[in-house]
Amino acid sequence: MAERDGLRRRYLAQQVELGGPEVVLPAAGAQAAGAAGAPMQAARLAAGVARLDIVATRAGAAAKWSENAPPIPGPGLTVVTDLPALVSDALGDSASLAAVAELVASCRKCALCDGRSRTVPGEGNPEARLMLVGEGPGATEDATGRPFVGQAGQLLDKILEAIESPRPSTFIANIVKCRPPQNRKPLPDEMAACLPYLHRQIALVRPKVLIALGSTAAEGMLGVRKSLGELRGKVHRWNGIPLVVTYHPAALLRNPNWKKPTWDDVRIARQLLDG
Repeated sequence: MAERDGLRRRYLAQQVELGGPEVVLPAAGAQAAGAAGAPMQAARLAAGVARLDIVATRAGAAAKWSENAPPIPGPGLTVVTDLPALVSDALGDSASLAAVAELVASCRKCALCDGRSRTVPGEGNPEARLMLVGEGPGATEDATGRPFVGQAGQLLDKILEAIESPRPSTFIANIVKCRPPQNRKPLPDEMAACLPYLHRQIALVRPKVLIALGSTAAEGMLGVRKSLGELRGKVHRWNGIPLVVTYHPAALLRNPNWKKPTWDDVRIARQLLDG
């Protein structure tokens, strides 16, 4: 019973974190408190209990994320790159993700290398069906050499768990592999120098679906300068791979109103995984 109760609470907390309606979770002795005479609190508590009961009936059911999920939208941009020529010139015959990471560690192709503590090549399942691409490392990532491990990364982990694609099953990388000063946007020459590494990683992982996290990632992947609003709500194609654009998790921390549209975007990507 305690384990099931914990599962309910964790699920509801995820939904609230991702922009869902507030849910009041009942605490021990709550029934007595309600009977003591706080009508509004009792009503909210009853709503919370009812919601818990609904979740309880669905515990163990697959695809909670699919409830009221938006339909898969129409096509967006199509990008075709000459991958063999693009990556062979920059990367030689690197035939594994580990080999790419070694090249990244010694890379000095742009000025970002001068300020880095560690390179952040990316990490995850080498056979991931879902691959996520962000902008670049932040301070925590620069210190650890791992992508998305700060506060934004913790939120991303919750999002991935909620669509039943937990972080260990995915591959996560960035447009640039070194931290830009003060977390500024990477410059065009910095992105151009680093993109061959990302392209080789995608070619090695061969994901079924790509998610671009934020406008910089979308710009790097699609080669266009458009607002996030113009790029969201479409299924783009990058060398034949469906690509969904959504907000960067760091943006959600600044503006929680973007959590709901992000939740819709990632559920579109999740549907494409099953397609």
